[in-house]
Amino acid sequence: MKFDRVEEIIAGALYEDTQGMDLTSESIFEPDHRSSFVLIAKEDGVIGGLQVFEGVFKAMDPCAELTFMFGDGDRVKSGDQVASITGLTSRLLMAERTALNLLQRMSGIATATRLYVEAVAPYKAKIVDTRKTAPGLRLLDKKAVVIGGGHNHRMGLYDAVLIKDNHIDAVGGITEAVTRCKAKVSHMVKIEVEIRSVSELEEAITAGVDVVLLDNMSNEDMAEAVRISGGRVHLEASGNMSLERVHEVAKTGVDLISVGALTHSVRALDLSLRAL
Repeated sequence: MKFDRVEEIIAGALYEDTQGMDLTSESIFEPDHRSSFVLIAKEDGVIGGLQVFEGVFKAMDPCAELTFMFGDGDRVKSGDQVASITGLTSRLLMAERTALNLLQRMSGIATATRLYVEAVAPYKAKIVDTRKTAPGLRLLDKKAVVIGGGHNHRMGLYDAVLIKDNHIDAVGGITEAVTRCKAKVSHMVKIEVEIRSVSELEEAITAGVDVVLLDNMSNEDMAEAVRISGGRVHLEASGNMSLERVHEVAKTGVDLISVGALTHSVRALDLSLRAL
């Protein structure tokens, strides 16, 4: 994780919440007043984002002391003490909400990802994320997926080619779209193409793509695509990948299962900061 980028995210989030001041805490506490707090898990889950959590407090109080009882990727149970923090009271309270917001979101993503990864464990399929992330938080969202045991798809539009239905329809076909991309991008760049029916699979393979995305197909069609491809390309299943369905999708033999729900509708893990 590029920590200089993380520092930018932290700085922006803190400015959004404080604009450099906390009217309440600064009115109550002298600048040198010190306190200790503990981070408590209020439900079971997987912790993710402790480096970011620490970074928020350090941004407000560089001398703050944090001790962690768990690490990223560890399971916690309701009531567990996850961390302790000591520092300047007003500065820590300024950081509290931002630190919790980021940690709770990342932990929620890590927790959800772990459930999906465990659901496909008997099979070769890898759980991957999508670009359906919170604006400005993609780096943290995708880091949380990895903490949960999943894998990252492309980071954005700039690091891989993914030819989707609108590209294909606008240019006139799969082969034409792939040909144009191959003429423009480096041979080091992966090319993936989306197909909407098994009948399009052979054309995509012949065009020379690296990955074929099976969009909103039935489990039966995905199994047929696995049979036809015979390992010539990687196959990615996508569309309506719920936790209840993902086991059966993995059973078809696909290589990747992309799950937008990991990041676009994540429920934050309930965590709380309490004064000692």
